[in-house]
Amino acid sequence: MTDGLPKGPLRSHGRISVSARAVPCDLMEEPLFVKGAWRAKIITLFPDAFPGTLGFSLTGKALDMGLWVLNTIDLRPFGIGKHRNVDDTPAGGGAGMVLRADVVDAALRQAVVDKPKDRKRCPIVYLSPRGRPFDQAMAQEWAAAEGIILLCGRFEGVDQRVLDHWDIQEVSLGDFVLTGGEIAAQAMIDATVRLIPGVLGNYASTEEESFSGGLLEHPQYTRPAEWEGREIPSVLRSGNHGEIAKWRRAEAERLTRQRRPDLLGKRRDPAV
Repeated sequence: MTDGLPKGPLRSHGRISVSARAVPCDLMEEPLFVKGAWRAKIITLFPDAFPGTLGFSLTGKALDMGLWVLNTIDLRPFGIGKHRNVDDTPAGGGAGMVLRADVVDAALRQAVVDKPKDRKRCPIVYLSPRGRPFDQAMAQEWAAAEGIILLCGRFEGVDQRVLDHWDIQEVSLGDFVLTGGEIAAQAMIDATVRLIPGVLGNYASTEEESFSGGLLEHPQYTRPAEWEGREIPSVLRSGNHGEIAKWRRAEAERLTRQRRPDLLGKRRDPAV
C-alpha cells in the first residue's frame, strides 16, 4: 500500500529486469546496469504494448545493454472499486469517458518516487493532440535529461485537474487523433533514445539528419552506381569532400524550400 492506495505493478524492460530462475545462473553472464542510464516511465492501461518496436534494432540493443531503461506502470490497479474503474462520464455531459484525476494522481505518485523534483531533469508529459508539437529540439532536451515520465491518455482524455495539479506538459505527435498515447510514446522515446551517447554507432549521423540543422536531410544513395537507368550524382563519386558537402547542403536547402518552407525561418546556421 502507498498512501492508502494500491501500488500498481511497475514492469522493467531490458537488462535490469529481474525474474526468478529455477536454476542458478552464472553471475558472470548477468548483464550490467549502466549507472546513470536514461530512464523512461510510461503510465498506461496497456503495459503489454511495450517495449513494442522499441525492443528492436538499435533501441532494442541499447535497452539490452542498459544504456537506457524502460518501466511501465499499469494504470488499472489504481482504479476504483471492485472493477478497478479508471474512468467516468464527462462532467457537463457528452460522449465517451474521461480518466479520473484520483486514479491518475495515484499512478503519478508512484512514478515520481525515485525521480528528481526538477522537471528539467525529468519532465512529466501527457501525450495529447492539443499539446505542443513534438520536434527534434524537444527530443534533444529530453535526451539531455535523466529520464522522462509519459502519461498515455485514453478515451476522451484526462481530468484537467490532475494535469493542472502536477503542472504536466502536454505534447502532441501531430495534428491527428490516435486511440491512445502508446504509439505516440513509442515514437517519441525512439526519437529521444537514439540521441543518447552510445546508442548510435556514428554520432555524426545525428548531426547530418533531417531537422538537426533546421533543414531536411539531403538525398542518400548507395550501390549499384546505376539502377533502372538512374545514376548516382557524379559529385558523390568524385572523392572531393568539399564539393560533396556543398552539394549536400544545396540539396538540403532545395528540399526544405520545396517541402517545408516553414522551417527556413527557424533555421540555425552552424556556419554563422
